Amino acid sequence: MSALDNHDLYAALLHEMKNNLVLMAITMERVPHTHAIEHDQPLDEARLLCQRVSERLMQALMIYKSDSGGMVLNAVDAYSPEDFVAEMAIQARYLQTPHQIDTRVDANVPALWFFDRNMLEMALINAIHNSITYARKHICVSARVEDGMLCLAVEDDSVGYPPHILEAVAQDRPLNSSGTGLGLRFASLIAKAHENRGRRGELSVRNQEGAVFEIRVP
Repeated sequence: MSALDNHDLYAALLHEMKNNLVLMAITMERVPHTHAIEHDQPLDEARLLCQRVSERLMQALMIYKSDSGGMVLNAVDAYSPEDFVAEMAIQARYLQTPHQIDTRVDANVPALWFFDRNMLEMALINAIHNSITYARKHICVSARVEDGMLCLAVEDDSVGYPPHILEAVAQDRPLNSSGTGLGLRFASLIAKAHENRGRRGELSVRNQEGAVFEIRVP
């Protein structure tokens, strides 16, 4: 089998596994809650795990495609940043997390901004999943405009990112392909794929009373 055939098989297997997990998640959604913690808690944990694995496979597939020919944005349009932030918070609450989920949209954010909503949603949901894992009590999804860039952020009250992740993102170095590394590589590719008037988007992570994940798009 040629190298090209091997790559095609790899992509096909990822796609098939992702689709099977989506079907599994749909099936699990049909299982009703009984309001008994010994039933509902494991069910919610299994649903969240299924969604996370499905998203990881999607990220791996898109990173593979990007390595083969660059990430392409197909749905750039004018969207409301305020509505987008609100929808991300709703999705976070849907994950049955005990954390408090807040939103913040600064006054300088315009009514509309051009971006690929589907891509940014995948990146922010992955960041929200990480925050749910590590945050103590509080998560905030926010939007602001700084230096002509729309900054979409997920902040939490965790212990923050470890130094090696902060250094790797700041220096635009590859991270390992597991866990947070894969999600941050995926988010960085999405950010950079947004381009306007010679400026490219960027990913930023920092520690500020917890972890702050931020995608900036021009």
